[in-house]
Amino acid sequence: MVEFVSPYVAFSAPSGAGKTTIVKKLVEKYPEQLVISVSATTRPMRPGERDGVDYYFMTEEEFKQAIKQGRFLEWELVHGNYYGTLLEKIQGHTEQGKTVLFDIDVKGAQSVKRNFPEAILIFIKPPSKEELIRRLKMRRSEDEATIRKRLERLEFEYEQARFFDHIVINDRLEDAVRQVERIIIKNKA
Repeated sequence: MVEFVSPYVAFSAPSGAGKTTIVKKLVEKYPEQLVISVSATTRPMRPGERDGVDYYFMTEEEFKQAIKQGRFLEWELVHGNYYGTLLEKIQGHTEQGKTVLFDIDVKGAQSVKRNFPEAILIFIKPPSKEELIRRLKMRRSEDEATIRKRLERLEFEYEQARFFDHIVINDRLEDAVRQVERIIIKNKA
């Protein structure tokens, strides 16, 4: 059984950089030790997504009520939708000795670090802007306007990467996963 360097690891990246795929690959490899923090959101459910598995889907009214009740570790308004991490959902995992992986935006990752200074922040970068655009178009889940909106945020996200503990370029998925393993597993060469 491997030992992880922190009970909290936050991943951020521009949309299409591959962070969600990397996080899922890690959990597949270490299912007894790693768990993905499932975020709450007000954005519409995409085809194939399931409530409580991919996200906790909430109405804007429900989300704002949860904010007032102090139920979020962090929350942000991104691309016109709310996203946040419900405290009650991660506390159970750490009590079981699991390492929680956060798949969140750059501001959310910084909030995790403020609340949990021992957290490791990893920024996943695509090899190029052109490759990022290609990946977003291949998804076929976003129209041109949404892709433009995501690209407008790109410079801000790249600027925020300097506050992260590590930057991993996801050119080849297998290499990126191995690089992340070297970062989060104790004594991994």
